[in-house]
Amino acid sequence: MSNAASPRQIAASLTELWSPRVVAELDDSYVKVAKVHGTLAWHSHDDEDELFFILAGRLRIEMESDTVELGEGEMFVVPKGVRHNPVAEQECLLMLIERKSTLHTGNVVTGKTRSLAEQLREV
Repeated sequence: MSNAASPRQIAASLTELWSPRVVAELDDSYVKVAKVHGTLAWHSHDDEDELFFILAGRLRIEMESDTVELGEGEMFVVPKGVRHNPVAEQECLLMLIERKSTLHTGNVVTGKTRSLAEQLREV
């Protein structure tokens, strides 16, 4: 079975900001895409790393001890347990790779928090 997909095109088609959608499964991980703009929330994932890959635009990942600026084609892994806050000054398309157990906003619940069921909805 082979189904090719364009993560960038799928992310661009999303109408909700900060609402990741699962586009693939890889062993015990999900591959997700999202369209973001503004600030998500300070949060952490106690037991999971989180990979951010920028498909288009720019993303700043603020952490308590550092800040990382990412542009198109760049990636960064936020290590488990590190409090972070993703910020996009302009619209940004991104791909995330996370273990299936990773909660959207980790240990924090806000109005932007999406359940796994919401992330698994059809695109």
